[in-house]
Amino acid sequence: MKMQGLRWWVVGLVALATIINYIDRQTINVLWPENIAPELFPDMDADGHKYILGVISTVFIFAYAAGQAIFGKIFDWVGTRMGFVLSIGIWSLATAAHALAQGVLSFSVFRAVLGVAEAGNWPGATKANAEWFPTKERALAQGIFNSGAAIGGIISIPLIGYMAVFLDWKIIFVIVGLVGLLWLVPWWFIVKAPPQSHDWLTDEEREYILTGQKAPDAASDDDDGYNPPTGELLKRKESWGVIIASAAIDPIWWLFIIWIPTYLVEVHNFNVKDIAASGWLPFVGAMLGAWFGGLLAQNRLKSGWSVNATRKLTITLGCLIMLPALLALSAATTPWAALWLMFTILFGFQTAIGNVQTLPSDLYGKGTVGTLSGISGMAAKLSAAALTYLVPIMTAGANYFSVFVLGAGLAITAIAAVWLLCGEIKPLKPKAA
Repeated sequence: MKMQGLRWWVVGLVALATIINYIDRQTINVLWPENIAPELFPDMDADGHKYILGVISTVFIFAYAAGQAIFGKIFDWVGTRMGFVLSIGIWSLATAAHALAQGVLSFSVFRAVLGVAEAGNWPGATKANAEWFPTKERALAQGIFNSGAAIGGIISIPLIGYMAVFLDWKIIFVIVGLVGLLWLVPWWFIVKAPPQSHDWLTDEEREYILTGQKAPDAASDDDDGYNPPTGELLKRKESWGVIIASAAIDPIWWLFIIWIPTYLVEVHNFNVKDIAASGWLPFVGAMLGAWFGGLLAQNRLKSGWSVNATRKLTITLGCLIMLPALLALSAATTPWAALWLMFTILFGFQTAIGNVQTLPSDLYGKGTVGTLSGISGMAAKLSAAALTYLVPIMTAGANYFSVFVLGAGLAITAIAAVWLLCGEIKPLKPKAA
């Protein structure tokens, strides 16, 4: 059996996994202010509830950071197919286990397991992109992956919010966990081999994928690019450009996916029904930004732009869209102004991040993509964990001014890392002895 456009089935499944990933992680953020915290911690005020969510979320992100590095290696060792089976299987069971949580410790344990396993989605997506797409389509494929995160945010907020009106929060965690286990069925049967040996792939599509992945000066069809050991990888300034850019830009995303419901409750007096009705709007901006960033990069590459010029344009544009919106959000006084500014910020973020995430495959061979993606992802999550821990402290009394100004500074840092450290973005070669 042959399937036309099999690579798009693969990207579709990974995007669906990403949607499930974000529904799973967002469940606690939607349910926390109005459902979980008042039930488990009835004697605490809003700042106390926010502090506990900050602690639990910081544990999650630290675990997520470790999982980025762990699963980056796992995907390079066991391959894309089995890597996703391990990742989504474990995180789905961990999500369902949240129903058993009784306090800070138990929530932290379940969030830690969830974080390690969910982290595999990103090095896995990057590796799938490197395997299944030619260079000129990678930003678009990464944009589709990333739009799954946005769609997960769009779906999860109203879905979980409305479920909370009718169901106990424990039942909601179980239902959400089961969805991920169902995803394993089509993944196992469709992604049964890499493009080189997949018998459902047409000869034309196989040739298109594999020819489009070769560097212009590759020595042979079997040349898999530059795949240094980890120590050598970390001696290259280009690697550090990717790592620092990721560590600067990623906390902006986590600031919003964790704290949007709490921010709306504290600053604009939303309840869970209000959050369900409009809290999803910023993620529409994220979805459109993911598509825009991917399509813009694909358009420029097809027009003859170099990978270097294309990546730098798209990353810089995305960060410059975020910058004034973050500063304006620090002074927003109405809920609709805040929601539309968050829409703009997440649009800019997703415009940039898909191209940041393709940098490992632009610079290194397929045997190293998962490793650098995992390391840069780990750095990103460590910086996001630091910001998450600081948010309850910086926003005591529902004052979010300093947090949004800090986000603007992080956007500038990401631009600087790409321009000053990545140099000319192209396949690297070993340094002369």
